[in-house]
Amino acid sequence: GPVLLGPCGSVTRWAVRGHTDAVRTVGIEEELLIVDPVSGMPLPRAAGILDIVGEPPDGPVLKAEFKQEQIEANTRPCRTAAELFADIRSGRAMADAGARAVGSRIAAVATPPLFAATPTSGNPRYTAMSGRFGLTSHEQITCGFHIHVSITSPEEGVGILDRLRVWLPSLLALSANSPFWKGSDTGYASYRSQIWNRWPSAGPVDVFGSPAGYNAAVSDLLASGVLLDEDMIYFDARVSRTYPTVEIRIADVCLYAEDAVTLAILARALVETSAREWLRGMSPPAASVPQLRMANWLASRSGINGELLHPRSHRPRPAKEVIDALAEHLGSSLRASGENASAAAGLERVFQRGSGERLQRLAYAQSPQLAGVVGAAISQTHHDDDTVLARG
Repeated sequence: GPVLLGPCGSVTRWAVRGHTDAVRTVGIEEELLIVDPVSGMPLPRAAGILDIVGEPPDGPVLKAEFKQEQIEANTRPCRTAAELFADIRSGRAMADAGARAVGSRIAAVATPPLFAATPTSGNPRYTAMSGRFGLTSHEQITCGFHIHVSITSPEEGVGILDRLRVWLPSLLALSANSPFWKGSDTGYASYRSQIWNRWPSAGPVDVFGSPAGYNAAVSDLLASGVLLDEDMIYFDARVSRTYPTVEIRIADVCLYAEDAVTLAILARALVETSAREWLRGMSPPAASVPQLRMANWLASRSGINGELLHPRSHRPRPAKEVIDALAEHLGSSLRASGENASAAAGLERVFQRGSGERLQRLAYAQSPQLAGVVGAAISQTHHDDDTVLARG
């Protein structure tokens, strides 16, 4: 494809894809926790796991993360839910095989129920961040879920960002998987988002209007001197510097692999729906950054268990009503990709059994020891029932 100026002047090779062509590709990055299966404590074993696993010739890949107690599993760009599900399962299994070899296990939880603040080692950039940001950096053992959906140009990408921002808190609510922090029940469904938003560039953003507007906003933040570099632009959604994608970054890592697929399906439909609105010249939905911060906070606090702010009224409504509105908003795109039924089934499953936060709290209620919560999470991370996903 042609080379265009990407975000902030970086040169990106954009794939050209007609809007009536095949469905957009979607790939995900899962940040996973490396834990002691007996004590439940995080273990700094990432380097050892990566040495053991090496570079697989095909399929998902593992990468180092901000802390040695974490590892990232990245899928390939996928077109079907079945491909994505297979890569998620494969990535988790590969990480866990490496972890077992160094006396640990992998748990898909978004915060460690038990931990002590740790230094950041093994990467000069991370060490510099640790020095600059102090305890925010030392305590940043959080596991997010990043969804990359293909786009055709920076113009389309920014048009999408401007139109999907009001719907992102719903994705956070559906993914909620971090009720415990430093040995306590936080009262939040997603406490990861509270910890993550300590970073000065994290959270919701204003409407950019164009790639020039996006680049100017990023340049202004970098000119402040607060951030180390452009990779610290931690918006809830951004145009990727590395791939021709929009990267949605608001969600917790999902405990259940099939929930990860459901979230990815919804995110792809949200990108497609937003792109269609941009193409038709529809104005972005009205919402101030403070309103979006309120919506994020409520999603973080109660997940799907209480109320969420409705993206159109910015008033509290039952979570099910807001998620139903999201599904309706995405209906045309989901039908076009043949995923309307599987998305509906996935959402029904989340509401029936809860997201990861509910399993963690149920495990704690049955046996009030956080090591048991971690054990239950390990089991669920690797033994999801793969018959539940409608094969696409």
